[in-house]
Amino acid sequence: MFTIIAAIGRSNELGKDGDLIWHLPSDMKFFRETTSGHTIIMGRKTFESLGRVLPNRHHVVLTHADESFFPEEVEVVHSFAEVYTKYRDVDEDVFIIGGGEIYRLFFSYAEKMYLTQVNEIHFNADTFFPEIDARNWDVRDLMKIDEDGHQAVIREYIRKK
Repeated sequence: MFTIIAAIGRSNELGKDGDLIWHLPSDMKFFRETTSGHTIIMGRKTFESLGRVLPNRHHVVLTHADESFFPEEVEVVHSFAEVYTKYRDVDEDVFIIGGGEIYRLFFSYAEKMYLTQVNEIHFNADTFFPEIDARNWDVRDLMKIDEDGHQAVIREYIRKK
């Protein structure tokens, strides 16, 4: 099952200059604990922004770049169709972790989302999350965050059948 995980602002801001806008320790811990032991799918820029292979996760990078640019333990795929076909029927969560283009590609196919929604607008953002039609999702709050001068809520979205 494709599951999106992201941190966004009030205007669906995701990032600026290839990096996350918000670095909230509670959100980072939630990401680490939630994705541990699972497959994570991302684009090349997101992989590069990680700076390393994250422990206890199977990394899949969707890119046009050659496999030789990536560590051996990273699975490199070159088309959405290839990664979709391989992982669509997996029973456990397969996490989509970004960036913006990867979220757009998988958005219609995600059955679940974990969104950290930060109660701020970042006017200089250059990467955005797709628009969410609340009528298509059942939503529940999982955790409130109030740290480092930021307020946020981690919410679980389950696609309505």
